[in-house]
Amino acid sequence: MYLELETLYVSVEKGIATLTLNRPQQRNACNGQMCRDLLTAAARLGADDAVRVVVVRAAGTAFCAGMDLKENQQLSAGDMLGRRALGFSAYDALENLPQPVIAVVQGPAYGSGCEIAAACDFVLASSEARFCYPEVARGTVGATQRLPRIAGTRKAKELLFTSRVFDAAEAKEIGLVNHVYAPDELDAAVQDMAARIAEMDPGTVQATKRCVDRGVETTREGAMAIELLAIQQNLQG
Repeated sequence: MYLELETLYVSVEKGIATLTLNRPQQRNACNGQMCRDLLTAAARLGADDAVRVVVVRAAGTAFCAGMDLKENQQLSAGDMLGRRALGFSAYDALENLPQPVIAVVQGPAYGSGCEIAAACDFVLASSEARFCYPEVARGTVGATQRLPRIAGTRKAKELLFTSRVFDAAEAKEIGLVNHVYAPDELDAAVQDMAARIAEMDPGTVQATKRCVDRGVETTREGAMAIELLAIQQNLQG
């Protein structure tokens, strides 16, 4: 085992790291310990040049049922704010990994589950996957940044305001999911995709990821400058 923590474990084979959320009895609900474990795993993986691709998946039937509501009931308002900030840090750590990160959603992904999936570079899902942003229904605010950038503001507002459950086909339609597979075909599709990326030159893959991520947050001219700098660095390397 490459890394085994309280709420997740990581294995690595042929340059492909598989990070598995491992609270199946709690439907992989995201608690404070899972956030800390995600930070630990991301730091280890991001510093390992032998890791070319990271696959994020979950044990059991659910990808992630959202925040751990039992833990939340024990927190004061101040503690809750700190807990939410810890979650933001965990999602950012996944998003900022230098390697490509693929989320594999095999079942329900609610709240924090959607945020974890959206923090990855793209998502492969089972036709049995279901998605939901329940924050408004629970009297809180969340998921207001990644979803609008993926689905557009109008669709994001609809999903956030209604907290309705939507299926993998709709998730693909709005850009949250890239591909949808039958449950018995998902693992093979993930392995094929991860292996294909792992075969590419890791330096150029990571440079391409940086260009895309930084480019969409600036002007077209600024994005072109980012890409030109990456090309220059690649040629010099």
